[in-house]
Amino acid sequence: MTNDDRTVSVVFSEKDFRRRNRELSALLELSNFLSSARSLDELLDGALKMVLAFFRLEAGRIYLKDAQGPFLVLAAHQGMEPEGLERVHVKEGFSGKAYRTRACIVQHVLELEDKRRAALLLGKGFETIVCVPLIYTDQVGGVMNLAASKTFQPDQHQMDLLTTMGNQIAVAANHAKLYEDLTCQLQVLREKKEMIKFFAYSVSHDLKSPAVGIHGLTKRFKEKYAATLDEKGRAYCDQILKTAEHMVALVEKINIYIMTRESALNIDRIDLTELLHGIRDEFSDVFEKRGIRLALPKALPEVLADRVSLARLFRNLLDNALKYGGDAMSEIRIQYSSEEDFHVFRFRDNGVGLSEKDSEKIFELFHRDVSSRGTEGSGLGLAIVKEIAERHGGCIAVEKGAARGASFRIVIAKNLSDGD
Repeated sequence: MTNDDRTVSVVFSEKDFRRRNRELSALLELSNFLSSARSLDELLDGALKMVLAFFRLEAGRIYLKDAQGPFLVLAAHQGMEPEGLERVHVKEGFSGKAYRTRACIVQHVLELEDKRRAALLLGKGFETIVCVPLIYTDQVGGVMNLAASKTFQPDQHQMDLLTTMGNQIAVAANHAKLYEDLTCQLQVLREKKEMIKFFAYSVSHDLKSPAVGIHGLTKRFKEKYAATLDEKGRAYCDQILKTAEHMVALVEKINIYIMTRESALNIDRIDLTELLHGIRDEFSDVFEKRGIRLALPKALPEVLADRVSLARLFRNLLDNALKYGGDAMSEIRIQYSSEEDFHVFRFRDNGVGLSEKDSEKIFELFHRDVSSRGTEGSGLGLAIVKEIAERHGGCIAVEKGAARGASFRIVIAKNLSDGD
């Protein structure tokens, strides 16, 4: 130890610490081990060995409470075969008593009320049993039993140490169980995700070929036999062609949604002015035909984003407005503003607008409201937009209170990289 007028410095020596305070040293070693154990089995086995070694006892068992019933189930053992001791009801024996009373119990084997169990333990050469409840956050998670082949009568100091060790083990075991449960759930989710992804890919792939085949056969049939068909027959052919085209378009939308979710983002520096003017040119014929004006910001920055995804986001928003804005819609306006960590876009039109009910569901997969009937669409367009915004560290929401038309607020993060 060194000191001056202002500070006191103590050089830590693990060797001196062990000699000076054997109990605290044991707790520290146990704590370090519990924090590094990789599995529940490793944690319980290792902790039991350390407790037995410290108190120089021959055997021990750790029981954990069964989540499905009033039983304590053997989870670890050292120094004795567990036959006949694998499962204990919480209302029987010294283990059940320690569990119910939440107290450490020391008992001579000859004095046990359960003579069958007493005979079993005597046959294994044990004279004294110590039961320690494993308590965490005021709950009893199990019991640790320690056995000695001689009389073992711990004093209050040792009982306090056993109780503390039991609590440490209980907390660590509970965390390990939660982690293992979470790991199992994550694995199940991964398997379900892969199954759903495989199913989606399979369905989209398997549906496209027959849809294209139906379209091709119907087209050839109509071309060859149109003269022999009456008006109703030709109408049926047209309807089949239209339905097949819709099926192909839907399959392509599903594929786009899957790619949007699963494909890695290729983050690049994008000139927004160039991107939006290019998309405006793609829709120019439709705008001219319907008399719609697309208003773009005069000054736009460069942004870090996935070019394909960002272009798809604006195309889908334009396509959605053109489909559902109504015949009276005359303007679509895109606005930009900058926040500290985000680029903010507002996409507005002066069409028929959205009801409050629709604004809450419009981003759901395959959502089609009542007003969509008779309008071609998959119900995936805005779901894809939502997915793109979220993968860019942002979100999309309907802005309420617009006097006329629909208004969306789209946010993407500024500082993206390929790893995001």
